[in-house]
Amino acid sequence: MRIAMIGSGYVGLVSGACFADFGHTVVCVDKDEGKIARLEQGIMPIYEPGLDALVASNVKAGRLMFTTDLAAGIEGAEAVFIAVGTPSRRGDGHADLSYVYAAAREIAQAIKGYVVVVNKSTVPVGTGDEVERIIREERPDAEFAVVSNPEFLREGAAIGDFKRPDRIVVGTEDDRARDVMNELYRPLFLNQSPVLFMGRRSAEVTKYAANAFLATKITFINEMADLCEAVGGNVQDVARGIGMDGRIGSKFLHAGPGYGGSCFPKDTLALIKTAQDYNSPVRIVETVAAVNEARKRQMAQKVIRLADGSVAGKTVAIIGLTFKPNTDDMRDAPSIAIIEELQKAGATIRAHDPEGTEQARLVLKDVAYYDTPYEAFDGADVAAIVTEWEAFRALDLARIKGLMRTPAIADLRNIYRPAEMARHGFAYLAVGR
Repeated sequence: MRIAMIGSGYVGLVSGACFADFGHTVVCVDKDEGKIARLEQGIMPIYEPGLDALVASNVKAGRLMFTTDLAAGIEGAEAVFIAVGTPSRRGDGHADLSYVYAAAREIAQAIKGYVVVVNKSTVPVGTGDEVERIIREERPDAEFAVVSNPEFLREGAAIGDFKRPDRIVVGTEDDRARDVMNELYRPLFLNQSPVLFMGRRSAEVTKYAANAFLATKITFINEMADLCEAVGGNVQDVARGIGMDGRIGSKFLHAGPGYGGSCFPKDTLALIKTAQDYNSPVRIVETVAAVNEARKRQMAQKVIRLADGSVAGKTVAIIGLTFKPNTDDMRDAPSIAIIEELQKAGATIRAHDPEGTEQARLVLKDVAYYDTPYEAFDGADVAAIVTEWEAFRALDLARIKGLMRTPAIADLRNIYRPAEMARHGFAYLAVGR
């Protein structure tokens, strides 16, 4: 099949490359001429393991192309995906749908023959209705259907998630559109990945509900970590004890500095605003968002406590900046709030991240960045491990002790064992242990 992917960011590029790898012909469209030029040279706009090789192989095979010309990009396409950004709108927290609606208007002017327009962007309930209205208004003669097909990709594991999904959610009640979507995802039937068809509004709610529930699990275990610290428990034991219950599950029960990234903060806030608009408040999600925001800054206080109650005039090493490993994404990363809070308290920051430095420079000021963790540790009075990159799991502790002015580490991801850190002579604080 021929597919057009409007938007060549994280969702659009990964989805387009994976569809091409299935054998479909995919054209990725983006208004950013620089991005398209770099993609044609094989330069990825994001860091995602394996994406560069996947893109290169499908470009070479002639199944994946890039353009800034939307009309040319959707020429002959049977399905046109909208995969543009929906950031939180300044001032009120609603999802900014201006890019989605602009894409819908451009698609309306360019489509010829029957086309399935697929909302891949994360959008509030009712967005599909508005996209359909816009296209119908722009082109009363057009033959089309609007489908909701939310993505459930984890940054750092997106290719595997796309090719081996838990489920594929498709929101449509149009039989012709259903047939097109079945054909698009037919390669996944070999993996027995279930395609769940439902109403369009149900599919839109499903995406937000999934992210809000996962955010709730993270926030829940973080509060249990605080309780464990107060009563002398171990949150890792607690997480195993409840996670082995099949009704709960073990995923997203890792205590830490709070959730961040491009999805959970934005999507929980958009769900809250949508629920308020419909006079059906989601009190649990409201609390989750508030608790998570406060937690990031509380982690800075943990670092300050380890530094004998003050970081004024002291140097703090921050090890790991991105919101999670295997990505360069700094959006709403806990490290941002932690660093800002430490800087307000008078600290000088030395930092290292394997992939996130370039993006971190755009959002953090007065931070010294280093190519290795050991350079960041050098001369520090206290350090904090904020992101659990694999490269940080077996650091040379003896070397670090020799580099630091004071051997004190706040392990905000519980990578190391307290006994091991004590044996190496470190003052050590973990989360919930």
